[in-house]
Amino acid sequence: MKAEIKTAIQINATKEKVWSILTNFKDYKNWNPFIKNIEGNPEIGKRIKAEIQPPNSQKMTFKPKVLAFEINKEFRWKGNFLIPGLFDGEHIFEIIENDNNSVTFNHSEKFNGILVPIFLKQLNENTKLGFETMNQKLKELAEN
Repeated sequence: MKAEIKTAIQINATKEKVWSILTNFKDYKNWNPFIKNIEGNPEIGKRIKAEIQPPNSQKMTFKPKVLAFEINKEFRWKGNFLIPGLFDGEHIFEIIENDNNSVTFNHSEKFNGILVPIFLKQLNENTKLGFETMNQKLKELAEN
């Protein structure tokens, strides 16, 4: 079973400013309502530690593998619950430069695994809301 969450927001700031906020992991605790903390060096192929807490949900800590880290453009990781194939998620942050001195911040995740149907309602409600609230906070920070 597969599922996907896709969100996007236009931010009136440079890609460099958005990227600097997005990758300043030590400051997440001060502004990020969804991803509470990220630890580690985001090198491709290496693992980081991420703490995520969707609205109305318990905090989850996992150690995903970094798949992409392209400065001012993309940060992507893949994690799983217990063992691969049970409940896997590929989390994607993408910054796309627009013609009007703004960027589009795409925030998405692709889920697959045999447990996806059990968590589908939570993904479509709480997790998606977590993405959207994070996006809005990122926008507010970047535009100020």
